[in-house]
Formats: sequence, structure tokens, C-alpha cells
Amino acid sequence: MRILLVSMNSIHFRRWSEQLRDSGHEVYWFDILDQGDAPSISWMTQITGWKKGFLKKRGRTFIKNRSPKLYTALVNKYDTKVEEAFAKAVQEIQPDAIHSFALYVSCTPILPFMLQNNIPWIYSSWGSDLFYFRKDSSHLKDIKKVLPRVNYMFADCKRDQEIATELGFIGTHLGVFPGGGGFDLEAFKTYQIPQSQRKIIAVKGNENRSGRAVPVLKALEQLCLQLTDLEVVVFGVENDAVFQFQEGSIPHLTIKGLMEHEELIRLFRSSLIYIGNSNSDGMPNTLLEAICAGAFPIQSNPGGATAELIKNKKNGLLIEDCENSEEIQQHISFAIQNLAMIENAFVYNQAYAQEHLSREVLTKKALKMYQMIPSIERDNSSTPFND
Repeated sequence: MRILLVSMNSIHFRRWSEQLRDSGHEVYWFDILDQGDAPSISWMTQITGWKKGFLKKRGRTFIKNRSPKLYTALVNKYDTKVEEAFAKAVQEIQPDAIHSFALYVSCTPILPFMLQNNIPWIYSSWGSDLFYFRKDSSHLKDIKKVLPRVNYMFADCKRDQEIATELGFIGTHLGVFPGGGGFDLEAFKTYQIPQSQRKIIAVKGNENRSGRAVPVLKALEQLCLQLTDLEVVVFGVENDAVFQFQEGSIPHLTIKGLMEHEELIRLFRSSLIYIGNSNSDGMPNTLLEAICAGAFPIQSNPGGATAELIKNKKNGLLIEDCENSEEIQQHISFAIQNLAMIENAFVYNQAYAQEHLSREVLTKKALKMYQMIPSIERDNSSTPFND
């Protein structure tokens, strides 16, 4: 089967697509943002370099910064439109299926073209894709246009399967999978520190549209007396609102910016507790990675998504109000004082990961879902292209 993947270049996309490597399928990638070749996925055919119609190598940023109106005029006149480039790629490839990752990035821009054909269309819902953007009327309008045309859907939580159905999806749900596919569990065990020796609380440092790191740090400030034997490491920080806590009362605090993925996994393998706080995430990949690495999770629960995995006070703790630093403070304090719970959660989560998060297990399931698509389409006597 020829599969045309449509996505921006991200680690989650690259990890998901790796499942298709050596699968027997012909795999193509249309770089929806035209960010350039991705050497790590050079095994697939990449459609890049399609966009720029003027100053293809240098000078565009200079013009954009110095004269935004001129830049916009040149883009509109000379750059290739995404719909035009995508239509050309489809005509050349003749794919059996098209798979878009994230609705606003990779579905909405190609919708006008997809409405003109009956090529099987797969959509992977990530993170805040549906739960957050449905609250905005203009975004909701686009969501309701895309979903009825989509034939198949992967989601990272059951919550978003239900939302998609409510908002017009009438196709086939292919299942709940981590956004980047499964995880290499053996790699997580390398240099993993025993629970009894772990002294780090790892905090996801996003403070933005969805991330809510500040309430977590406010909670930690109120627990300074309980943290004297622990180190707090806040990672992935890009907002000054988080950096200002460097001068606060949290003992042994380290604030880090964006980290290489391997460095992040090393942090999780040494962490006693992981805390992630968001107003709209689905099933966060960092949460799953922390669990695979043996950290005890304290995670927000927007729309009940995280409760699909975490059983409160058994294998983690659920934050029900992401803005409530007092609630978060109580969760952290409870975890620190209940190390037996953390030990038991480690055993439970490792068994869960082996059955539900293993790359080997999930790759087989994902490939089985892809294999369903041509047989279903043949049974419906449909053809990939309209005349």
C-alpha cells in the first residue's frame, strides 16, 4: 500500500512513522510546513522544498523583518499554495491512503483538495487538537468541516474519540495509541536508578496556552520544609514567568530550557516524582515516558483524559483543577509522605507499560490498523480517485 503522511516535522511524527519502516508499505511524507529534509527519516520519500517561489535560500527573513507588507505581497504572488503542491504530490504518488497528523496543521490546509476525491483519509488527533480548539467558534467551524470527510482516526485518548464523534466524525476509530507510537522499554531500563535512591521531582515547565507550570511551582514554594532532601528540576522552560522562581524559596531548584530527548529520559530515570500540568492535553507523551522510566506521576486530568490511565492514589495522582496550587500542594505532600504508594505504583506501572506502551506491541497493532484500510475500501467497492 502507498501511504502518504502529512505532517510537520516533529519528534512525535518521526517516532510514529518509524513504525512503518520495513513494513512493506511504500511511505511518503508531505512536509506540510516545508521545513526541509529530515535525515532521520530518510528511508521514506520526502516531499519538501515545494513552497518558496522567491529568494529560496537567503533573504526572506530579512525582507519579512524589514518590510512585512512587501513580504506578504511576494509570498502571495510567488510562493506555491499548499493545496496546489499537495494536489501535485497526490497525482504523482497515487496513494492508497493519506494520513494527517494534527487537525489544524495537517488537515485543514488540504481539506479543499480532499473534498474533491474519495481517497481514504486517516487523522491522528494529538494533545489539545479537539478538546481545546472546539471552544473557539472559528476553530470549531473548521473542525466540523474536517471530521465528516475523515474516514479513519487514531487518538491518544478515549476522550477525543468521543469528542470527534460528537462533532461529526462518522468514520472508523482505529484505536487509542500514544501520539508517537510505543516506547522502547529496554532503553528506559538502562541506568535506571532504584526507587529508594531517587531524590528528584521533575516538573514539566510549560507555561503557555495549555501548560500550567506556575501553579505547580507555587505549590512547591509552600512545601519548602518537605523538600530539603529532594531536588526539583523544571525542564522545557521557555517563559520568564517560570524563570522568576529561581530567586524563590524552593530549595535545590534547577530550571532548564528545552532538553535533548535522551537527556530528558535520563532525568526521568532518576526522578522519584514527575509532575505535568495542563488545561487541555490528551495523553501527554512526557507523562508516558516518565511512567516508562519509573517516575511516580502527578498529572492534570482535563476532560478526564488522564484518568483513562492513572487510578488516583494507586499508580499516580490526578490534578482536577490545573489552576489550583493548593490542590497540587496537597498531592505533592501526600506523595512525599507515602513512599510505599510510590513503590507499589512503580510495580503496577511497569507491568502496564509492558502490556500497553511497548513499541513492539503497539507497532504490531498499528500496522494491523493500516492493513484494515484497503480491505475495507475494496469491500465498499470504492476507488481511490474520482474521475
